[in-house]
Amino acid sequence: MTLASENRGPLADIRVVEMGQLIAGPFCGQLLGDMGAEVIKIEPPAGPNGKGGDPMRDWGRGDYPLWWEVVARNKKSVSANLRDPEGQALARKLIGTADILIENFRPGTLEKWNLAPADLMAENPGLIVVRVSGYGQDGPYSDRAGFGGIGEAMGGWRAIVGDPDRPPSRMGVSIGDSLAATYGCMGALAALHHRDRTGEGQIVDSALYEAVLQVMESLVPEYVASGYVRQRSGSKLPGIAPSNVYRCKDGELLIGANQDSVFARLCEAMGEPELAQDPRYVDHLSRGRNQDELDARIEDWTKSLTVAEVEELMTRHAIPAGRIYTPADMLADPHFAARDAIIDVPHPRWSGLKMQNAFPKLSRTPGGVRRIAPQEIGQDNAEVYGSIGLGPDELDSLHARAVI
Repeated sequence: MTLASENRGPLADIRVVEMGQLIAGPFCGQLLGDMGAEVIKIEPPAGPNGKGGDPMRDWGRGDYPLWWEVVARNKKSVSANLRDPEGQALARKLIGTADILIENFRPGTLEKWNLAPADLMAENPGLIVVRVSGYGQDGPYSDRAGFGGIGEAMGGWRAIVGDPDRPPSRMGVSIGDSLAATYGCMGALAALHHRDRTGEGQIVDSALYEAVLQVMESLVPEYVASGYVRQRSGSKLPGIAPSNVYRCKDGELLIGANQDSVFARLCEAMGEPELAQDPRYVDHLSRGRNQDELDARIEDWTKSLTVAEVEELMTRHAIPAGRIYTPADMLADPHFAARDAIIDVPHPRWSGLKMQNAFPKLSRTPGGVRRIAPQEIGQDNAEVYGSIGLGPDELDSLHARAVI
């Protein structure tokens, strides 16, 4: 698959200026860019040693830092020193042409840089400002430094993740940052709808801890109503059975058969249909009370079969089940291929660099990956700054003074 071109996406007429760094702000920009927006990323100019720009350029695992190639796709890069009054004035002029501004600095930073949202919106009344931060733009903790892991802890996530006899675990991805960015994107889309009706821009205040709190289901009302405090429970959900990862001869398989009718089909697949009427397992509450015993009984059965054999039985009996996928599994799986879930991105350094596609899929105005991540800091200075009236001589002068 090549880069998307014919389908520009539903946000093709939207200009976004991204001033964030690392994950939360840039992932919000990635989502908007995937949906077709023109995303212009402002990065600190490279210093004498060539270093600079968003630190994400150097992040990743393996032999090469590749996180940047995903989070900065569909973006243009311009450079501006936002600590310099000339750089601030340049950013302000560019923001005056934008529909959306994204930033994820500590609250008060924009104001310190003479880029207060109220002033920007006075000059550009339709501007939508997405502000992603650890604790939000107000409140007693607002001026604290906040990273994704801190938001995960405060929002309730970390307390319930991991095994009960060990300290709280983290996910292998930056889920707090990604959630806050996703809510920032959702807020921007809602704000665009409001602007379409009224012409008014507004501020979208997305706090890391609140984004995590939003997905914590009934954690708080359970405590208020009955004093129940959810605990770490490893791979299972207490009271939801059977729903767990079960060992097979050659690996593991996730099976979710907690609904009564599905559990009955699992019993049929196991060759023990009578289990569905056993008083210990006859309904949701009974299975929850006897969860550990039931899990052990199912695993005694799965350990006698291979993953492929159990998966085939689950499919035949319409029981939700799935392998624990690695990247190699994803690349070999026909379903991923049929839906273009992973695409080849033409790249000057890697032949057919593979990464996840743009989601969700839209039937009429699909998004996509239209351009690779900027390879050089400020590589689009001439195009972008030229579009707001700066000529080559002025750009050369700004570059010579390290403003861009």
